[in-house]
Amino acid sequence: MKKLFYSLYALFFNIFRILPINKNRIAFVAPHHGGEADSLGILRSYAEKSGSFDIVTISTSDLHIDFSNVRKLILSAVKAIGFFTVKAKALATAKYVFLNDNFMPMASLKFSEEAVITQLWHAEGAFKKFGLSAPLTDDVREREKKCSEKLTYIICSSKNVVPVYAEAFGVDESKILPLGTPRTDMLLCGCDTRKMRSDFDKRHPECKGKKLVLYAPTFRDDPETDKNIVKNIDVDLFTNKLGEEYSLLVKLHPQIHSGDKVNGTLDVTEGHDINDLTLICDVLITDYSSVCMDFALLSKPCIFFAFDLESYEKERSFYFDYENYVPGPVVRDFGSVVEEIKNPRKNEEKLRSFRDFNFDYIDCNNTERIFKRIISSNPQ
Repeated sequence: MKKLFYSLYALFFNIFRILPINKNRIAFVAPHHGGEADSLGILRSYAEKSGSFDIVTISTSDLHIDFSNVRKLILSAVKAIGFFTVKAKALATAKYVFLNDNFMPMASLKFSEEAVITQLWHAEGAFKKFGLSAPLTDDVREREKKCSEKLTYIICSSKNVVPVYAEAFGVDESKILPLGTPRTDMLLCGCDTRKMRSDFDKRHPECKGKKLVLYAPTFRDDPETDKNIVKNIDVDLFTNKLGEEYSLLVKLHPQIHSGDKVNGTLDVTEGHDINDLTLICDVLITDYSSVCMDFALLSKPCIFFAFDLESYEKERSFYFDYENYVPGPVVRDFGSVVEEIKNPRKNEEKLRSFRDFNFDYIDCNNTERIFKRIISSNPQ
C-alpha cells in the first residue's frame, strides 16, 4: 500500500514539474506531524512575518479520512485528493523546501535544479542512533538514501554532531550546516514561563507551591515491556521522602501502549504539550528519551532511570557511551532516583559538558540565522 502511495504521489509531482518554479514559494513538509511547535512551524511563522512569500504547508495528516459522518467524509476525501494534486503541484514548483523528517515519496521525485531543499530534522544534538545509522530494512534504507540525495542542506545544532548527521543521512559533511535549530529559540526566549506555571497550577492546584518532577520515559519495542514501565515507580517512597516539596508528573511517550495509571502521580500524558512541561518542570527523570536535550539546553537537572539499560541497548544503540555521555546520573532503582532528586545540582559539570557539546548557540537567533543562510543567500 505504501509503495502505491509513493508511486501515485510521484506521478502527479513529476507531471507538475513541467511548470516553472515559483521563486517566491516556500513549501514546509511535515511527513508525520503538523510541525506547529517544532522547528518547521517556527521557521514557517518567521517566514510569514518576513516578506510576501507564497507559503504552503504539506502534511500527511491531510490523508486522514474521517468516517464519522457523510459531510466529514466528503471534506476529508477532498483534502486527501488535494494532497496528491494541489499540494503536489505546490511542492513541484517551490523554490524552497523545508522538512522536519524523512518524506518517503521524495525518493522518487525529480526536483528542479533551482530548488533548495533543507532538512531541519525534529531533534537536536546526537543521542540515539537514527536514520541510516539505525537498523533498517533494505527497502527502507534504499529509500532513505534516495531521499537524502535530494537534500541541499541539513541543519544541526552543533559542529560537534556534523559527522553524526552526515552518517545518519549518508551525505558529505559539506551539506551539514551547524546553525542551531528554530525550536530552541522558542524554548529559550519564546514563552512566559511564569504565566505557564500559573496556568498549570490553576488546572492542578495540588501542585501549587511545589517543584515539579517530570517522569518521561521513552517506548520499547515490546508492548508488554511498555505496559510495565511505570510499575518501576515507587510512589509511596517518593511521597514520603519528597512529597512536601515536589509533585511527580508522568508523561508517557505517544508510542507507549496503554498501561495502568500510577496512583499518587499526576498523569500529564494527555492534554499537556511536552515543550510546555519542559519549560515549567524543575527536574527530569527519563531513561533514553531525547527530551533530555531540551532540559540540558535549559540547564535543568536530568536523572537517568535506566533500569533496563542492557536490554535496551540491544534494541537501539547510542552514538556515544551512554553512562559517560548523558547529562546526569544513571541509576537502576527508584530509591536512587529519590536520592538524586534531593541533591539535583551535584552533576552541573556533566550537564554543562553535554550542553556545550550539542549546542553551539545558546541564543534566540537560530531561526534568523537559518532564514538568512538558506533564503537570503539564495536570491529569488
